[in-house]
Amino acid sequence: MSLIRGRFKKEVNEAVVQYTASLPYDWRLYHYDIAGSIAHAKMLAKQGIIEQTESKDIIRGLKAIEKEILQGKFKFTEKLEDIHMSIESSLTEKIGQAGAKLHTARSRNDQVALDLRLFTKVAIENVIAEIRNLQTALYLAAEKNQDVVMPGYTHLQRAQPILLAHHFLAYFEMLQRDIERFNDCFKRTDVMPLGSGALAGVSYNIDRLWPG
Repeated sequence: MSLIRGRFKKEVNEAVVQYTASLPYDWRLYHYDIAGSIAHAKMLAKQGIIEQTESKDIIRGLKAIEKEILQGKFKFTEKLEDIHMSIESSLTEKIGQAGAKLHTARSRNDQVALDLRLFTKVAIENVIAEIRNLQTALYLAAEKNQDVVMPGYTHLQRAQPILLAHHFLAYFEMLQRDIERFNDCFKRTDVMPLGSGALAGVSYNIDRLWPG
């Protein structure tokens, strides 16, 4: 059910549904949302907030949903607004009341922050891998052109002769600085947001750092 419907008695206009829905964009976060939910379910059981059997049912249901999405069988609907509610609604349909307990001690703000951080971390790793490939190509090109001379420029004017190999390696070093920037971004992204709740934490005895 849409969050908006909790505020109004009348059916929401279709234009409003489409305007507020982020599902056309954030459906790509399904893998990270499910991974975060599995970890959360395990933590809830570890802390005695839900039963171990409920945690196992939740995990089983989440894995089944991920399989459906991968196979293209999962039915997305914009009326559920985003990927978080889509997965949670499907989970409750699959396993019953235990599915609704997954949201215990967690807000949607937690989910959004976690999913985006996990997505960003993977994206950074992929970009760095591609930069490494480009650096390798530049290095190999430099090795093959150690005796090739070309003009070096300063202020858009030819200044002095340089080696083409050094010109290639200059870009190698520029890309290395980009990698360092991405690594710094990774460190800033690699922060656990769970436990923040809707505003200032949750009242349950959760373990934010589990499994460490």
